[in-house]
Amino acid sequence: MKSEYLQRILKARVYDVAIESPLERASRLSRRLGNEVLFKREDLQPVFSFKLRGAYNKIASLDAAAAARGVICASAGNHAQGVALAARHRGIPALVVMPRTTPAIKVEAVRDLGAEIELAGDDYDAAFERAQALAAARGLAFIHPFDDPEVIAGQGTIAIEILRQHEGPLEAIFVPVGGGGLIAGIAGYVKALHPEIRVVGVEPEDAAGMHASLAAGRRVTLERVGLFADGVAVRRVGAESFRLAQQYVDEIVLVDTDEICAAIQDIFEDTRSIAEPAGALAVAGLKKWVAREGAAGRSFVTLISGANMNFDRLRHVAERADLGQHREALFAVEIPEEPGSFLRFCETFAARNVTEFNYRYARADRAQIFVGLALSGGLPEQVELEQAMGRAGFPVTDMSSNEMAKLHVRYMVGGSAHELRHERLFRFEFPERPGALLGFLKAIGTDWNISLFHYRNHGSDSGRVLAGIQVPPQSSAEFLQHLADLDYAYVEETANPAYRIFLGG
Repeated sequence: MKSEYLQRILKARVYDVAIESPLERASRLSRRLGNEVLFKREDLQPVFSFKLRGAYNKIASLDAAAAARGVICASAGNHAQGVALAARHRGIPALVVMPRTTPAIKVEAVRDLGAEIELAGDDYDAAFERAQALAAARGLAFIHPFDDPEVIAGQGTIAIEILRQHEGPLEAIFVPVGGGGLIAGIAGYVKALHPEIRVVGVEPEDAAGMHASLAAGRRVTLERVGLFADGVAVRRVGAESFRLAQQYVDEIVLVDTDEICAAIQDIFEDTRSIAEPAGALAVAGLKKWVAREGAAGRSFVTLISGANMNFDRLRHVAERADLGQHREALFAVEIPEEPGSFLRFCETFAARNVTEFNYRYARADRAQIFVGLALSGGLPEQVELEQAMGRAGFPVTDMSSNEMAKLHVRYMVGGSAHELRHERLFRFEFPERPGALLGFLKAIGTDWNISLFHYRNHGSDSGRVLAGIQVPPQSSAEFLQHLADLDYAYVEETANPAYRIFLGG
């Protein structure tokens, strides 16, 4: 088994199109973590992603007859660009099937590389099915993004470079995980030569397919995946990549959106480059692992896997990075409506910078405040602040980890509707495309009154809506069935404290 993939990886053809990416010391992050941190810069590849390696190795392995018929893939981004460039280099036609929700910048990037494009479906699964059908109908070679030995071997060439470029003992290599092809190739090579080096995968908490599969001992299909780190938003890992991960991957670390955003900032501060969310996963996982293990004085490699970031997502990243670094905290605080109480509350954090402050008159005897405060002492300072407010007599709730508060409520604090009856609150996600918001409103229908509504485009493939809907108890079952029939991803937030404090009736 080991020799099989060793030979595949050593024979892989990638350097006709790919570069040997540098292994760079992250001086600022190394100093902060007390460990030697190295960035493997796959974001510097010609298509700004490692995906070129596996795509080209697969396409280079096709015989002349298969290559002449052309190749096809399904992808919303990095794999599509890798296939398009690899096919252009070999001089063969390429068809890329992309979801209709794919941002225009990614569609144009693939078109610029000479590939034919077909837009199909609202998500990767629909595009994948369409691509499979077209491959069968036209006799095209399907280039899988991760579940193919030649693709895995192409990605494994990164491990050759890491072991050649790094001098001295190496504690661990941190690798982002989507379908698993990248970590399978790296782990298969590293463990064959240096079994003492840990290979650690990193996944988002809301797209943890490999973590769930390894825990279950079989491949698990996730019902839904979060789309923030869209480069790893895979519902089911590959069969071959899972088989290799079971043998060679030491563990999977899970990180949240704030931790990913903080890692993007870390990479920027050391390199002045902007990684995409999936590209920053390994750094986020390293930071979490080092904090958990109390590691010091060791050497780590983190893979910066891609830099295909939509510019309009930067606002969201910047807003969340300080929370992920514990350099900002968000609190909901209740103060009495009486002279001097507002000043007395502000005195509890007088020496700190205020990052945001939302106040609305709520009722005659008390008011609700949503406040963001800058931190210099991390999580311990955050806890101390909350305790200080409580000691001063102000009921306080830490909102720093409350997803609804961070996505919606902080932008729409406006008081409660005390006369409202039977309001229930839901957070929805739906594919982002022209007319999607109108389609969402029409789908909800007119049988129930919408009493609260907040929508904000976060520059991603999914739209997010917070909606208050008046649902009389006698129609509750009918309403929930209606939501199930719509098949929108949703979470009911009626019991969320952010709602009860700022918006609830």
